[in-house]
Amino acid sequence: MLNKSRKVHPQRTKIAVGIAMIKGDKTIAEICSEYGIHATQAGIWRNKALKAIENGFDGNPELEGKLKQKEATIDELHKKIGKTQMELEWLKKKMGYNDN
Repeated sequence: MLNKSRKVHPQRTKIAVGIAMIKGDKTIAEICSEYGIHATQAGIWRNKALKAIENGFDGNPELEGKLKQKEATIDELHKKIGKTQMELEWLKKKMGYNDN
């Protein structure tokens, strides 16, 4: 029994196959022989490419939620910084401290 290791294809190859499959300019057999892959694998990569395109237009709700949370945290920190600066200026004024 032969011990074959699986071939790991680079992401660029997967993208190129997905795009070629979506375009439909060549037959599946031509694409598979060009890239040295099986037709089933080419179909899987085409489906993944289509799914990625679909998600690109729909947006990622999980990612959008994280971004909103980060923006809220940044706003809160900016408010704290502003309040601290105001308190510092007030204390400087009360203590008679002059920056000049």
